[in-house]
Amino acid sequence: MEMDMYAETLIEAYEHPQNKGALEKPAVSMDEENISCGDKITVYLEVDAGRIKEIKFQGSGCIISMASAELLIDELRGKTLGDVKSMTKEDLLKIINIDPGPVRMHCATLALRAIKKAVFAYLHEPLDSSTKEL
Repeated sequence: MEMDMYAETLIEAYEHPQNKGALEKPAVSMDEENISCGDKITVYLEVDAGRIKEIKFQGSGCIISMASAELLIDELRGKTLGDVKSMTKEDLLKIINIDPGPVRMHCATLALRAIKKAVFAYLHEPLDSSTKEL
């Protein structure tokens, strides 16, 4: 029964995204692709005083990748860049509230990978090992 509730949340986020679209003048944007299944995403970040002021995404893909982007963005708006840099796959799984399993994990982490890469690019810093492993 609980799984149905989580599935409904993902389907709602996928069918009615509130964070989909581009920002007119983002501080940074990043493209990311899941080559194995064809999911694609571009994230746009507006940064102010070390915090994510606004964040949007555009993309196409499966329910897991697009719903994860939607739910993650809701969570990250207003967070510091340091908060984003330190996010892990486990943090993401708590946000989306499902375990997609090993085959679909790349779908679930697509947005997190893109957002973290955007933050590191904005800060002109090399990627950390946890981001490289996503």
